[in-house]
Amino acid sequence: MVARSEQALEVKITFIGGGSRAWVPGMMRDLALCPRVKGHISLYDINYCASRENVQRGEAIFAHPDAVTEFSVSAHRKIGPALDGADFVMMAIQPGPITMMAGDIDIPAKYGILHTVGDTAGPAGLVRSLRTVPIYTGFAHAVMEHCPDAWVMNCTNPMATCVAALYAAEPDIKAFGYCHEVFHTQRHLAGLVEEHFGVESVPRQDIRVEVTGVNHFTMATSAWWNGHDLWPLLEERIEEEGFFADRTDAARERLEEGWWFEYDLLVAYDFLRRFGVLGAAGDRHLVEFVPWYMTDEQELHRWGVVRTPSKYRLEQAAQRREDRQLEAPEELEPSGGENLEQMLALFGLGDLDTSTNIPNEGQTPGLPRGAIIESNVRFRQDKLDPIVEPRLPAMALAMQRHIVEVHQLTLRAALERDRDLAFQALLHDPLVHIGPDAAWHMLDEMLEATADLLPGWDI
Repeated sequence: MVARSEQALEVKITFIGGGSRAWVPGMMRDLALCPRVKGHISLYDINYCASRENVQRGEAIFAHPDAVTEFSVSAHRKIGPALDGADFVMMAIQPGPITMMAGDIDIPAKYGILHTVGDTAGPAGLVRSLRTVPIYTGFAHAVMEHCPDAWVMNCTNPMATCVAALYAAEPDIKAFGYCHEVFHTQRHLAGLVEEHFGVESVPRQDIRVEVTGVNHFTMATSAWWNGHDLWPLLEERIEEEGFFADRTDAARERLEEGWWFEYDLLVAYDFLRRFGVLGAAGDRHLVEFVPWYMTDEQELHRWGVVRTPSKYRLEQAAQRREDRQLEAPEELEPSGGENLEQMLALFGLGDLDTSTNIPNEGQTPGLPRGAIIESNVRFRQDKLDPIVEPRLPAMALAMQRHIVEVHQLTLRAALERDRDLAFQALLHDPLVHIGPDAAWHMLDEMLEATADLLPGWDI
């Protein structure tokens, strides 16, 4: 066992969404295994009881024999005391009860508009954004009042809208968005490297990808491993006979078994075949930004993708509420995420180059400045330096611009509480293929279902 460090940097870390059953315990396990920092973890959640349970989980984790550092943990009923003096703030919330997310998915389905995920794009992403923006503007004001020098990591979807809302409310905030979708693409490419070059256990961090685009709609323009250009390997794969064969049978098996999160990256590779970029997010996310993969359920299944039903979301939420296990596991396992590494780099405890979501300062040519874009960034002590990426091919860039326009209209609608702007953003969304009258009625129904979290709206 590694000795607990007495030379560790002392920090205060605040979790907004402190009752989370995934993000908070996972990050606490990572911290417990890291001897470079110690200090205090402060939890704030509208569900105070859930935060209190995570205090107990945290105390058990940091008392575990495998822990190599010391953190105290507290829960707070108000956001101010939780944020006071924080060095780092992590936001991971569920914007509204899970029943609202179910409505986000089920109401458009009645109008023939499908969602595979429903947390970012399409009508579901729009309405989720409308109720998230006022929450996040409040968070931004609180951060700048109580800990203006803190770095803020957002983990909540819709990612781009959340980060945009923080900057719209407080332009001087130091915020970025964390997502692990690109990491999955790196792991996939690492598997290809192992197979092609006959090597074992290639870490995904060894795969360098030039990546950019809107979160969950990211696109890679190149990929490298140890000086080897992987693009010819990918181009060879899509030329293999039967590579793009119909995946309906696989989709049906996934439906029968409830394997909602499995896919074949066929859509990601179809982007390469048709647009010259590799989709760098999972197929379940990619298809929500482009209408031709979801004209109907049959077409979606042809690509091996299935929709995650709202019933599953509701059942999972109920199971999490029933899970009262508060003790630490027998062995502390790291979460597998990169939250800790990003935080440490900003504290000056190492350098890190990775993808993240920040305002476009020119690192993504062809997209509006200030738009929240996911691209490669250098994490250094107390700063983020964006890495300029190659210009996307014409069609790929056009698709990205379209989504940025939807996001910008949506943010304006949320900030101004304007139903007409929300309707315009809805009609501009690529997934919306119904007539304007039907679209207006659908939006009206969706807004009514989420009205409790739309303060100041005329609903």
